Amino acid sequence: MKFITKIIEELKFIRKSKRLLAAVSDVDSGSSNLVPDDIERIVDAFPDNIAFIADDRQWTYREFDAYANRVANWALAQGVVRGDTVCIFARNRLEYVGIWFGLSKVGVVPALINYQLRAAALAHCVNISNAKLVIVDCEYLTAWRSAKKHLGGDISAFGAFGKAGKLPDFDAELAAQDSARPGKNVRKGMTAGDQFMKMFTSGTTGLPKAAKMTHTRGQYYMRGFVVASESGPADRMMMVLPLYHATGGLCGVGLALSVGGAVIVRPKFSASSFWDEAVRFEATLFMYVGELCRFLLNAPPGLNDRSHSIRCIIGNGLRPEVWPKFVERFNIPAVVEFYGATEGNISLFNFTGKVGAVGRIPNYLRKKSNGDLIRFDVETNTHIRGSDGFYQRTSDDEIGELIGEIRTDEARFRYEGYEDKEASAKKILHDVYVKGDAWFRTGDLLWRDKDGYYYFVDRIGDTFRWKAENVSTNEVAAALTEFAGVHQANVYGVPIAGYDGKAGMAALVADTDLDLTGLYQHIKDALQPSARPVFLRISNETDTTGTFKYKKTDLVKQGFDPAKISDPVYMAHPDKGKYVRVTASIFKQIEKAAFKL
Repeated sequence: MKFITKIIEELKFIRKSKRLLAAVSDVDSGSSNLVPDDIERIVDAFPDNIAFIADDRQWTYREFDAYANRVANWALAQGVVRGDTVCIFARNRLEYVGIWFGLSKVGVVPALINYQLRAAALAHCVNISNAKLVIVDCEYLTAWRSAKKHLGGDISAFGAFGKAGKLPDFDAELAAQDSARPGKNVRKGMTAGDQFMKMFTSGTTGLPKAAKMTHTRGQYYMRGFVVASESGPADRMMMVLPLYHATGGLCGVGLALSVGGAVIVRPKFSASSFWDEAVRFEATLFMYVGELCRFLLNAPPGLNDRSHSIRCIIGNGLRPEVWPKFVERFNIPAVVEFYGATEGNISLFNFTGKVGAVGRIPNYLRKKSNGDLIRFDVETNTHIRGSDGFYQRTSDDEIGELIGEIRTDEARFRYEGYEDKEASAKKILHDVYVKGDAWFRTGDLLWRDKDGYYYFVDRIGDTFRWKAENVSTNEVAAALTEFAGVHQANVYGVPIAGYDGKAGMAALVADTDLDLTGLYQHIKDALQPSARPVFLRISNETDTTGTFKYKKTDLVKQGFDPAKISDPVYMAHPDKGKYVRVTASIFKQIEKAAFKL
């Protein structure tokens, strides 16, 4: 029976792989076919289909195109020209995609900025985007004002979707524009290798970087997910992810726009109302990322948990300990997990729904892929080389860094990098297997099984060494959240004076009556000594990015000093065999290396 199941899965994988390659076969850097051309063809094919839904408002594809045309004509009236950048600083709205679609119609590059940014961080994104104009959601005018003194120059801003105050009114100016499509001659001479959009890295380890997005990359993102989810015009994509991010704003939105389907635009994610909204808007698909599915699983049961029409979910970051529970509780027929990075040139798809896998490259397709795993030493933070000086491939079941060969024979293997050339160069490895080759560094540790399935382990910067062993933060977090009362676990390593490596620490969101004695025993049973957290920090909530990835940098800096942290901190006491509260006295003892940790 297992053999038959395996054959069926293999045939499914081959069928989808062939369809995926066929869907992107005409994507070429030298082609004159651009993202706006693709979308306009769908508009013309499905003019009366619903394109966007936002609460009690909705647009057909005809109305969506008309709005985008006004944006395009407005941009021309402002004097911005092909190749110029216009920033969009706004939350999820009905009009959001229409703005970047309109700008792309006239060759202007939209830069999508995280609306949660403020002051210097916001100004940083505007500055590195080299924007000529900024469209500011009036809901965030205060945030915009906080950034003005940090801007590198005098940048014109327009207030949109409300009272613009002293700023020019974007909506009023748009209303005065023609809704007819600008002539295609405006895009004449452009190729799919030209820049289409600027998106920013999530900033989990520092300030965001502006990643270049060409039309070819946009087309790969949009078309690839159609095949992965087997979507069509009747589908409705529920979008709770931020539209400024690639997973939601391009992969999810692009999926719907490539087939004449609808995008249900929600202002933000809410675990308590998610399934009610899915039923209300008749959603058939949704995109997830990071810990979103865990948040839904941790929510109390609701009447609509299984009464929805969701047939497929697509995303990345669905942990193996959450996956089967999520599918069972919410009656999800299909899960498409994938791996990718905004600026990267390597992507993986899990077409068969194998729990825990982020994608697959079987041996018979290795030559058609540009991905590989190379050995990496976490302790020295360096790659392992052979006697010939070249890097070494991992074996099956061996953890290594995922890299993508930079090639020009196919557009999907190119590496466009960031606006910052120095930052781009740091992501490239040279002379990996032969002199002259170049590979993109993902910075992620994965392993591959004998069937070619890939499994995510950790970010290189997150994995740490303790007691001469490598510790995977994801493995530890998975074990912690299996204990009753622990809802979220953000795991990281902290240095301790007098000890080698970094001690494990976990910031937990847990019940107020959490059984720390029971948790200590659970950890002892579930994890090897080196992986057991030395410190626990109990919080009411964890700090995440806009795409539900845990932030660790500030937690590492704060360490375990009770004088610096308002949250209670506990230590696995080596003599008492339980977690005890870290007091000022115990902290001093730790600093003096009084404990055998």
